[in-house]
Amino acid sequence: MPIKDRDAEHRSDEDAQTRLLFKAVSLFDRSQVAPLQGVEPTPLDAPRQPLTGDSHAHLLAPMQAFTESLGFTVTFEQIPGQTGGWCDQKARRIVVDQDQPTNARLRILIHETIHALGVGYAEYGRERAEVIVDSVVFRCCQEQAAEHAWR
Repeated sequence: MPIKDRDAEHRSDEDAQTRLLFKAVSLFDRSQVAPLQGVEPTPLDAPRQPLTGDSHAHLLAPMQAFTESLGFTVTFEQIPGQTGGWCDQKARRIVVDQDQPTNARLRILIHETIHALGVGYAEYGRERAEVIVDSVVFRCCQEQAAEHAWR
């Protein structure tokens, strides 16, 4: 919710600063509500698709170099199953599934690097750590996508 300073009336438009505040709202979990009769319910799950392509391949090497500058080794290996990668804090090692498309490997490397920076299960619990990490990854990828669109 953008608001202007109260003293803005006494200043010129150039000097007036807008602040961003957050408004509290009530939220309900899907288990707390029932669908309305006669109304088609809106899907509650966010649409998602697997990451494909290699439009951000040029960012993979710099991201790997950054992660290695933190003292972690980064390897790309075949990982069976749904796990796209993992971060071993004690061994200071990150593994990314080499069979993923390039853009997905970049997302996984960013994800695991955020864990390497200290957003771990011991500090935050698994669920909270994953929400924090995925929020940062989303923001990083969102910025890159916006920048890529302007080129």
